[in-house]
Amino acid sequence: MNGSDSPLSSNGLMTAKAYLHLYEITEEDLKRIQDFGALVLPRFSDYLDAFYTWLEKLPAFDEHFSDPERLARVKREQEVYWNDFFKGRVNDDYIQRRRSGGETHARIGLSLDTYFAAMNLSMVVMTDRMYDGSLDVEDYAAAVRAVTKLMHLDTAIVADTFSRLSNQTILDQSQALAEMSTPVTSIWNQILMVPLVGVLDSKRSYDLMNAMLTKIAETHSRVIILDISGVAVVDTAVANHLIQITKATRLMGCACIFSGISPVIAQTIVELGIEIKDVDTTATLKDALSIAFKKTGVDIREL
Repeated sequence: MNGSDSPLSSNGLMTAKAYLHLYEITEEDLKRIQDFGALVLPRFSDYLDAFYTWLEKLPAFDEHFSDPERLARVKREQEVYWNDFFKGRVNDDYIQRRRSGGETHARIGLSLDTYFAAMNLSMVVMTDRMYDGSLDVEDYAAAVRAVTKLMHLDTAIVADTFSRLSNQTILDQSQALAEMSTPVTSIWNQILMVPLVGVLDSKRSYDLMNAMLTKIAETHSRVIILDISGVAVVDTAVANHLIQITKATRLMGCACIFSGISPVIAQTIVELGIEIKDVDTTATLKDALSIAFKKTGVDIREL
């Protein structure tokens, strides 16, 4: 398959040609859509009346469309959309406009359930209430099939775009939360500290190690303190994660100190038979800082 036949565009998304093939929309279908649009678009005000009589009964109306200026703008955008729809010209620019619609839905937070219901209502209004009965039965059925295909195509693009952006938002939020949950802070020259809270699983351990090694490389630190007093559970898996982190920091020329070793954690480590030799451990952060200062040659004296 050469580049011109590829179903994907340069940004990895489906092309108009691929969508037309997927939904089996032919040139004849597009011509029927144009002809049907000539019948219903002159009665577009009837569509708006029916659509907003329905929408006003939904919670989404008060949330998204109660402002008169916004409502007027949305109505104008709907008119632009349906005029574009009934032109029957489905090219890559048309597909991009549908994706922009999906981005708008994701940005304002209008649910897909409401969008699907709105498209279903639009289908009923366009092909039934606004239709003047001028076509014979076969032509009318063929026109409805064509309109339905393109509506399904549009709906799929909007839903896909909505989902992709929503998933990206969730991913970005998760990444931000992960970064917040594993803060690597410089507390003194050449000394870093990481307060660990919650559960340390494989994914978080990997992220933590990356964050620590990156910070060590940036600051040329010689000591890093991991305060594990807030770790929910210390079992064999957690201990192994911590040991791997220690080995990695050592390869970077940075010593690792564990602080916050409570009696319960100490007993658990002993009972599990976990080897933590060559690792400095302290009960308190104060003791960990004292060791860190010695390792970096800092002389701290009490006045």
